[in-house]
Amino acid sequence: MDRRILKNLDFTLIAVVCLLIFIGLLMVYSATHANYNLTQGAPLKIFLKQFLAASLGIIGGFLLLFFDYRISDRLSQFLYGFNIFLLILVLTPLGVTRNGAQSWLFGGLFQPSEFAKIIMIVTLGKYLAEKESLNSFYNFITPFIHLAIPLALILLQPDLGTGLVFIFIFLTMLYVAGAPGWKLLTLIAIGIIGILIMFVSHRYLNTPLPIKSYQIARLTSFINPDRDPQNTGWNVRQAVIAVGSGQFFGRGLFKGTQGRLGYLPENHTDFIFAVLCEELGFVGGFIVLFLYFTLIWRGIRIAFQAKDRAGSIIATGIVAMFLFHIMENAGMNMGIMPITGIPLPFISYGGSSMVVNLIAVSLLLNIWARHQKIMF
Repeated sequence: MDRRILKNLDFTLIAVVCLLIFIGLLMVYSATHANYNLTQGAPLKIFLKQFLAASLGIIGGFLLLFFDYRISDRLSQFLYGFNIFLLILVLTPLGVTRNGAQSWLFGGLFQPSEFAKIIMIVTLGKYLAEKESLNSFYNFITPFIHLAIPLALILLQPDLGTGLVFIFIFLTMLYVAGAPGWKLLTLIAIGIIGILIMFVSHRYLNTPLPIKSYQIARLTSFINPDRDPQNTGWNVRQAVIAVGSGQFFGRGLFKGTQGRLGYLPENHTDFIFAVLCEELGFVGGFIVLFLYFTLIWRGIRIAFQAKDRAGSIIATGIVAMFLFHIMENAGMNMGIMPITGIPLPFISYGGSSMVVNLIAVSLLLNIWARHQKIMF
């Protein structure tokens, strides 16, 4: 364990993440302490689970600092294969179903699709760093296959939100690796046209869709939540009410009503940002978003100053993952983005998500600590 690594860490990034974890633990307790169904009479139950996940993530991330992020071909192939194995295992009878998605293992303690994000970033980053050119559509074939296999398995769960995260990460990493912007825009346009054709065909020819009707209703409910206020529009309307009722300074910690009285579902996971805004107001929401801005800024800085191409691409993938999660979760809590069930990094309850996010931060710190020649 080289002590020089610890001297070259980005302590601003570490401080930001520690503050986000503290706020997250506070809000998870606030959102769940009065919910008997969640805690089964033990108010600290959910809080302690989240604290344990954060502790495991910090320990794992610390140990990861002392391993070079530039993995070998053999390790890359093993990680990719192990990732596929876990995603297939989820779809067997061993998988656990929650909220209509079969996405968990071990009784709901472990979510492979969360770990699949960081594995894809590392393995794809290594591959793209070694690829000489991405100037033609032909060069996109292998990277698309790299994405398509885990993405297909995730969509079969079905977990559309994580699938969208995968696509955003993939396109961002391709662009940074040298793919021409107009070609990526062409692929996006083709994808949009393909989706429109599927919906038109379903509407007039009754052809099947890859996602279920309730998922479509959930995704589009933010456009006009008042169309079905008691069903598909309920979550959006209650989240917006919670955000707005916080006003400037909020109702006060542990004094929110939307989540505590049961109006706001999934208030400790998907809609925890609404709970935060209700209790801490505009000021609290602004502070959290500023911390996220700092996290993204430091991540971009690390990507720009990485010593090698692999470090730059991997750091970009991590930044893209955080950015999509933050924009989507905060946006859906304010009624301006579709509801996809994507957690808010370090704040939403979820052990797998917490551990993966801390591993991602550790990789950023790893890349930054090794960007100087003295480290080699």
